[in-house]
Amino acid sequence: MGRTTAISSTASIPTSIIITHRLCCLQPNQFLKSLNNINSISHNFARNKKKKKTIHRGSKISMAVEMVFEPILEEGVFRFDCSADATNLSFPTLSFVNPKQRDTPLVLVSNHKTPSYIPTFELLSQNQIVYLELPAGTSFYGTGEVSGQLERTGKRVFTWNTDAWGYGSGTTSLYQSHPWLLAILPNGDALGILADTTKRCEIDLRKESTAKLISASPFPVVTFGPFASATIVLESLSHAIGTVFMPPKWSLGYQQCRWSYDSHLRVREIAKTFRDKGIPCDVIWMDIDYMDGFRCFTFDKEAFPNPKSLADDLHAAGFKAIWMLDPGIKHEKGYFVYDSGSEQDIWVQTADGKPFVGEVWPGPCVFPDFTQEKARSWWSNLVKDFISNGVDGIWNDMNEPAVFKSITKTMPESNIHRGDAELGGRQNHLHYHNVYGMLMARSTYTGMKLANPNKRPFVLTRAGFIGSQRYAATWTGDNLSTWEHLHMSISMILQLGLSGQPLSGPDIGGFAGNATPKLFGRWFGVGAMFPFCRGHSEKGTTDHEPWSFGEECEEVCRLALKRRYRLIPHIYTLFYLAHTKGSPVAAPAFFADSKDSRLRTNENSFLLGPLLVYASTSSELGVHQLKHVLPNGTWMSFDFEDSHPDLPALYLQGGSIIPFGPPYQHVGEANLNDDLSLLVALDENGKAEGVMFEDDGDGYEYTNGGYLLTTYTAELKSSVITIKVAKAEGLWARPNRRLHVHILLGEGAMVDAWGTDGEDLQIVMPSDSDVSKLISASKNNYNIRIESAKLIPDVEKASGGHKGVELSGIPVEIKSGEWALKVVPWIGGRIISMEHLPTGTQWLHSRVEINGYEEYSGTEYRSAGCTEQYTVLDRDLEQAGEIESLKMEGDVGGGLAIERNISISQDNPNVFSIDSSLVARNVGAGSGGYSRLVCLRIHPTFSLLHPTESYISFTSINGSKHDVWPESGEQLYEGDLRPNGEWMLVDKCLGLGLVNKFNIDQVYKCLIHWNFGTVNLELWSEDRPVSKQSPLRISHSYEVRRIP
Repeated sequence: MGRTTAISSTASIPTSIIITHRLCCLQPNQFLKSLNNINSISHNFARNKKKKKTIHRGSKISMAVEMVFEPILEEGVFRFDCSADATNLSFPTLSFVNPKQRDTPLVLVSNHKTPSYIPTFELLSQNQIVYLELPAGTSFYGTGEVSGQLERTGKRVFTWNTDAWGYGSGTTSLYQSHPWLLAILPNGDALGILADTTKRCEIDLRKESTAKLISASPFPVVTFGPFASATIVLESLSHAIGTVFMPPKWSLGYQQCRWSYDSHLRVREIAKTFRDKGIPCDVIWMDIDYMDGFRCFTFDKEAFPNPKSLADDLHAAGFKAIWMLDPGIKHEKGYFVYDSGSEQDIWVQTADGKPFVGEVWPGPCVFPDFTQEKARSWWSNLVKDFISNGVDGIWNDMNEPAVFKSITKTMPESNIHRGDAELGGRQNHLHYHNVYGMLMARSTYTGMKLANPNKRPFVLTRAGFIGSQRYAATWTGDNLSTWEHLHMSISMILQLGLSGQPLSGPDIGGFAGNATPKLFGRWFGVGAMFPFCRGHSEKGTTDHEPWSFGEECEEVCRLALKRRYRLIPHIYTLFYLAHTKGSPVAAPAFFADSKDSRLRTNENSFLLGPLLVYASTSSELGVHQLKHVLPNGTWMSFDFEDSHPDLPALYLQGGSIIPFGPPYQHVGEANLNDDLSLLVALDENGKAEGVMFEDDGDGYEYTNGGYLLTTYTAELKSSVITIKVAKAEGLWARPNRRLHVHILLGEGAMVDAWGTDGEDLQIVMPSDSDVSKLISASKNNYNIRIESAKLIPDVEKASGGHKGVELSGIPVEIKSGEWALKVVPWIGGRIISMEHLPTGTQWLHSRVEINGYEEYSGTEYRSAGCTEQYTVLDRDLEQAGEIESLKMEGDVGGGLAIERNISISQDNPNVFSIDSSLVARNVGAGSGGYSRLVCLRIHPTFSLLHPTESYISFTSINGSKHDVWPESGEQLYEGDLRPNGEWMLVDKCLGLGLVNKFNIDQVYKCLIHWNFGTVNLELWSEDRPVSKQSPLRISHSYEVRRIP
């Protein structure tokens, strides 16, 4: 059939574009030929007017061309490609459940519409660059597992699965890759955008209301919508990538983990303590120390001599047992897993065809090539046999795949995967890297189903790709025990949910570092409301169990988990809806009103269906001290007589009914005949509705009708509220149980009544005066609970341990020779004044809290390093009392610090020097001694006293000379185009030049960014992990020269 497009041909693609193609499974010149001969594209595209778009990139201007499109999947979903030939040459999709749906045009109907927004593209070298411009005021979300802010405008991420121990808010690549955007338009409509490529993809949202997607060509872009709501977009996305697997009900309980509970005795002690203290828990996790020398599918014969007996005892106490499996298989003859894998030839290979060997926990390891069916089947059968040890769930870790002693923290991109044809065939690791973890999780999931087809598998994976929710839950990786990471954890689980993965959560309390009692209790309060609820901590830290931080914190944790267990009937229902419809489990507050701009950046609250959770992530303020920004409409506050300053506030949306039950110690205690409670919030019309899903909690009988899905309604008429079953689905008979209905009146007040489930229940509404009295009494009781709550002690320990000079609020002055500098150590160690005394010239543009001279630990603007407190380690004083050098250090998180030494030499007083290092202080063993991916970025902001007469002058390494003026915009220089060790900011009116000299061996990029009245001359180090033996350093200096 004919293809719909908005251009007459693609002959308008600039002929100056150089296009290359490095694919292993296609003929090497096929894609080149198709695009270089683009004039020959079928004239099926010639019916509409040709469209080009001018794109400004720095000082360069290029023409972007609209992509061709066709409808796929369902109404409102479009696939876009650069050309018809590009469509035919694109790789098989690994995100779609049914690949044919992406590659088969939808049969057109008479009322078919063209896309509301058509991307444009340009081809540069090996990359396809896609632009999608949306209306001003558009907000961006999604992008999968990302740290930092909820609303993504201004951010840039790279989809490249990375072992990111100790990541920060500006880290651009974490453990999973979701090349997906959810755009909320100014009118509240929503649009989904999928770059369907497994390769590294840059998602650049730094230009307001514009999405820029860059990856190796060719790849299709698929859009979903615009639709009337974000929920509809997510449901449509699920029709493509699938829904979350239906979790066993026990997996929604609390789960306790640590690296490591090092023996069966310690595991039993942990389990017993939970039950003795009455703290709900369903799962105990076993990290790698259960293994024999870290060999997967083995057990340490001394520490875990009888895993089946341990599992049986845990089961008897109401616990499940989950065990870790990593992809790295010890390279050791005689080890049965290695031997069987070698016999079947299933290892990832090097470029010369030999099994790749990389260092991980066991030492030298080989890695299964999960792109091959025979490797997946081999792994699945190992898992099947492993389950016989009483294993209830499996934890896939280190599956980015992480490799120690590698600067990239993974295997070489040149490694070869001999993939199945339907996955893309034989390709290098660059092609399959981002899906390695998903394919491993898929194999693990399959193995668990083989072991017991009547049980639902539970797999947790660290690495994943969009679509991996079909096989596994996920967590947000090796986070830190800091208030920043507590705050980020809300946005991170929301972004994953907005990217198709609803079953996620953080390591509650933080993995790396020691939590304080208040931080741990506050984190538990909100973490108990997350879809996946697990506490986990790193070896070498203090104990992080709920009872580890004193009685006050223990009680907060107990209250938080009892809340969760009361709400499991509601949470389980949300997961059934997510599994069957693709709707979110946890969603941002703006889902209640996408037109309300106040809600689009609200990072303290989230929705569980109609239930709004509002948390404090501030160490200074309890939840009762915050101003709660709620969506418009009716929102009824409530609690379970458990309100506490460290627990979130709860609200139910008017018009809603949610089920809840008793606070069991574990999910297995529940009985179908137990009392059922309903919480009801009427809307302005006096009506409410809600659903509850029930089944065995495990297995697949629900797919054959073995369930009960009940729709409850409530309606107020003539002062009487009638609650009844409006609809029931499924083959299950309704259990014989009592029904306890609570009608919310406002401010936590309620009236309640008992009845029998399935029979109409009528409640007489109190008079207005009685309602007022009930509300007043409820407010009073709430205040009493808050005021009488036993507060967690405010003990905040510093994470660092340096014995430095105590910080003060007075800037430190460095004055010697020709320079007078002022430094504020307590805000990023920034230099706020840089005065050249002989000329009286102030070169820096700065306020105390921003601009001036800053340093970052990442490529992202204002990443860690520019706001942290720096400790003054050393001051060197002249006899006259003036300081001529200053040494500082700032903790930038993840075991890293920026060290900075500012000095003015007596031998050369016209120059001041800065020697900076990004060093590893306490990088966790879990990362093989290497940090997250970091970059030392020098970011000074200089004032332009005469902007039209100022420019940057330098000679490049290749000998070319450059005068760069403000109208050139932003310019980045790499390779031989870098300045050859110095560049100069020239002010022609003053006849002065500020010369910045630097060590060219330490600087990999130089960036010039002009702004109104200012310019940044940035120096960037290499972008790589650091260890204690391999810091990043930049040494540079400034001096002033007179210009004739």
